[in-house]
Amino acid sequence: MEINTQQSGETWQVSINGRLDGYWADHLISALEDIVRQGAHHIRLDMANVAYISSAGIRVLLMFYKQLGSIQGSFFVTSPSENVRKVLEMSGLKVLFAAPVSKPDDTKTSATSARKLEGPTAIFEVFDLSPNAKLQCKVIGNPDLLNGCRFTEGDVHNISFPETSFGVGLGAFGSDFRDCQNRFGEFLTAAGAASYLPTDNTNVPDYMLSTGTLVPEMKVLYGLKCEGDFSHLVRFEAKKDAGSITLSDLINQCLEIIKVNSVGMVAVAESAGLMGASLRKSPAVAAAAGAPFEHPGVREWISFSSERSHTRGVALVAGVAINDSMQEVQNLLRPLNAGSALVGHFHAAAFPYRPLQKGVLNLKSTVTKLFESENVRDVLHLLTDDRQISGAGQSEFIRGACWIAPLRKDQS
Repeated sequence: MEINTQQSGETWQVSINGRLDGYWADHLISALEDIVRQGAHHIRLDMANVAYISSAGIRVLLMFYKQLGSIQGSFFVTSPSENVRKVLEMSGLKVLFAAPVSKPDDTKTSATSARKLEGPTAIFEVFDLSPNAKLQCKVIGNPDLLNGCRFTEGDVHNISFPETSFGVGLGAFGSDFRDCQNRFGEFLTAAGAASYLPTDNTNVPDYMLSTGTLVPEMKVLYGLKCEGDFSHLVRFEAKKDAGSITLSDLINQCLEIIKVNSVGMVAVAESAGLMGASLRKSPAVAAAAGAPFEHPGVREWISFSSERSHTRGVALVAGVAINDSMQEVQNLLRPLNAGSALVGHFHAAAFPYRPLQKGVLNLKSTVTKLFESENVRDVLHLLTDDRQISGAGQSEFIRGACWIAPLRKDQS
């Protein structure tokens, strides 16, 4: 099959020549995915020179029609050959080559009010949500007990995470300490969704979504919980010559945008690679001198990224960062970049790739769709590998959306 592409404004014209059967369907998926990853949300597929289409080919057309439609994009077949037209009509899929109906674009209307800024490695659009909003952030539990794995039943906190909050730390889903004792691991919550990586050797993340009166609840050993409204939505896209933006650069830009020294952030972004770690064993099973950080046993306790993982995927990221002293949360923060005063604590849940709608996004619906449509692949505590020569650096992102707000100074 021959595939040719041409961009015209916001629309990509894709023409294919050959048979769209089971063999070539995967090749077309790969080509279309590459186009979508470049930010294309409107695709016109010229099938004038396609002599045959099978059900495998129809699956590809429907997949991109639904995927782009879900983010207010569009995917249509133009100039179908007689055989293609006949098959699509018999399959009840005339909608694939129907002319799109012009509708008011609320996203573009909102986007005109955005502030556009340019940083060293990325372009930003800033939307005011509640400009005076601040986040109340509190520490849960005692993180010092991780040294030696000294958590006991009295150190567990039963914490609910409603839609107006986000949090990171070590925890598990379960009825009580005994139920969770062998499973405590990294967790992340945001916008009514909670996910964690159990340490019971299953290596399969679990999650819970708020529905009706159901609010995600976790047994937490230690962590951070932030509550309140976000002040700004920041859309970003890495410059072509940079290719990606590091986590610390993204945070520094967010701090500069809202002119503060501390920030709470939830982000949904296309990943250029995540650097992080996760526990292999629960720190609540039994106390162990030197665990989990001392050599040589550290590799039995903790799984580290030796190189960036989950590239070409989507990450849900949550955490806080501070560029000055805030003693109330200081013992949970780690350096985010060598030689910088910036410290923070961020976790990420990794998902397969899916495009994000442009313009203004609703955090709740964005996060919910992510969990409902894709499987969580991993939950990581994001770290910076700053070892000389062999260090792999930090997590990097290509484009995405950040919901941010400053932290209140009067933490309690």
